[in-house]
Amino acid sequence: MSTIAKNIAKVGARIREAAQASNRDPSAIGLLAVSKTQSADAIRVAFAAGQRDFGENYLQEALDKQQQLSDLPLTWHFIGPIQSNKTRAIAEHFSWVHSVDRLKIAQRLSEQRPDHLGPLNICLQVNISGEDSKSGCAPQELSALALAVSALPRLRLRGLMAIPQASDDPACQRAVLASLRELQQNLGLDLDTLSMGMSADLEAAVTEGSTWLRIGTAIFGARDYASPDTEQGTP
Repeated sequence: MSTIAKNIAKVGARIREAAQASNRDPSAIGLLAVSKTQSADAIRVAFAAGQRDFGENYLQEALDKQQQLSDLPLTWHFIGPIQSNKTRAIAEHFSWVHSVDRLKIAQRLSEQRPDHLGPLNICLQVNISGEDSKSGCAPQELSALALAVSALPRLRLRGLMAIPQASDDPACQRAVLASLRELQQNLGLDLDTLSMGMSADLEAAVTEGSTWLRIGTAIFGARDYASPDTEQGTP
């Protein structure tokens, strides 16, 4: 068994254990393998281990890998900050976008989504920790943004996403993630997705209701940032 396959199995065990502890169905929690800076070969190995959903931050890198892996039935998620001149390619080549934080970006994705692909699944990114270095709309701006995005054609607003400030304290992790869940509940919209939780706070995220865990390091190991397209440098 490859190292990546072993890591996916370990992550799966963590998810099941955390779900059991919080009385959740593990099948309701999706594992999104964050494959930014990873090779197409590494993604093939993960696919062979049963992984189907992959998250990318850098558009050109993602498009190159999509072409190399076009023979595989993969679902691609865009999870990085979005520049206006990148929206058409994202609308045409991804099934999910987790990182919409402005109405202008959502409008462009809606206008540029090909009809034959069906609605593009959207999560709104919230700057839940108020960090200047993080993308995301402010919590107080979320309600107006969510209502506007939910009305756009060719998009399906699914829920919220956040990248909280890093913490080693499980209580702090849970408190921040719980605030995202509460924001979603208070919107009063029919939403089913919380994209939150990474390698270090997976258990807290499961406890607080995550439906997509964005896991990179725990699957692929430490990243090498020496060569990737850093056009949209992300945390």
